[in-house]
Amino acid sequence: MTVTAPAELGLRERKRLATRRAIQHAVLTLASEQGLENVTVEEVSRRAEVSPRTFFNYFGTKEEALIGDIPLIPDGDALHAFLTAGPATDVLTDLGELLARTVGDADEDVEIHHLRKDVLRDHPHLLGARIASMRGFEEGLYKVVERRVLNDDPTLAEDAEALFDRCWMVTMVGFAGLRHAWRCWADAPTPGSLAERIRRSFAELYTTVQKLR
Repeated sequence: MTVTAPAELGLRERKRLATRRAIQHAVLTLASEQGLENVTVEEVSRRAEVSPRTFFNYFGTKEEALIGDIPLIPDGDALHAFLTAGPATDVLTDLGELLARTVGDADEDVEIHHLRKDVLRDHPHLLGARIASMRGFEEGLYKVVERRVLNDDPTLAEDAEALFDRCWMVTMVGFAGLRHAWRCWADAPTPGSLAERIRRSFAELYTTVQKLR
């Protein structure tokens, strides 16, 4: 998943993303067809129509290509908007918008998502590596949430325990909203835009929280 929405991408970046997707699709398809242990970088490169040198420009190993990308929290305008939205707006709603802008538009990755799910199910050690990489994303998300919460309420800087508790609660609820969006998007008959699915999931999350009050 990418930081920048496709509408904002230049030709070079679109080609780079297309190559990454082609390599991941190739390794996942070959692993599904003949078992990962029988797949070579040379075969992956041929299937993706790139050279082995190009493969290694993107991924260090076939396992790395199989595990795939994780979300990257955007910097620039999207991050600034989240951090400075202020206490007058709901932090979870703002977090949903930040995450929607994080994934950009991954509509064409649905097939890759299902291929990866099937292959990782057969290779638990790689599933563990995928989960570990997502934990790294979760830690990064916590740090961003912490900055926002401190901007909203600077007095929390004096209470480390309260700050920790609040930030992890927001982070984990936000991560649950993201997982909900991914599941609904991937399993939909016509998936559409993942970014819009994230916005819908966070709107549903906000409505649910309001009803519980």
